[in-house]
Amino acid sequence: MSSDDKDMLPLSGENVEIDGVYEDEDGHAQHLKRGQHFPADLVLGKSEWKLTEYAFDNHHEGKTDERLVPKENDTDKLGKITHPRKEKKSGHPGHP
Repeated sequence: MSSDDKDMLPLSGENVEIDGVYEDEDGHAQHLKRGQHFPADLVLGKSEWKLTEYAFDNHHEGKTDERLVPKENDTDKLGKITHPRKEKKSGHPGHP
C-alpha cells in the first residue's frame, strides 16, 4: 500500500488550498482557485476531489527575460562569467 492510498482527499464544502483542476469521484473536472469551496455533486452530494493538474499563472510568454541574455557590446564584463566553462576568479588569497 503506497502513501498515496493513505492520504485523505478533500471533501465537498472544504476550502481549496491550491489552484488547479480537480476531479470528483464521478470524473467531472473543474478548475478551482484557492479560497473557494469544493462544490457538491448534484447526484452524489458530498464527494471527494482529487487534484489532477496544477494551475500556473505565468505572466511571461515563454521567452527568456532580456536582462538575462548576454550582450555582445557589454563593456562591463569584469567580474562576469562570459562562458559556461569559465570560472570567476576570486581575489581571496589561498582561493583558486
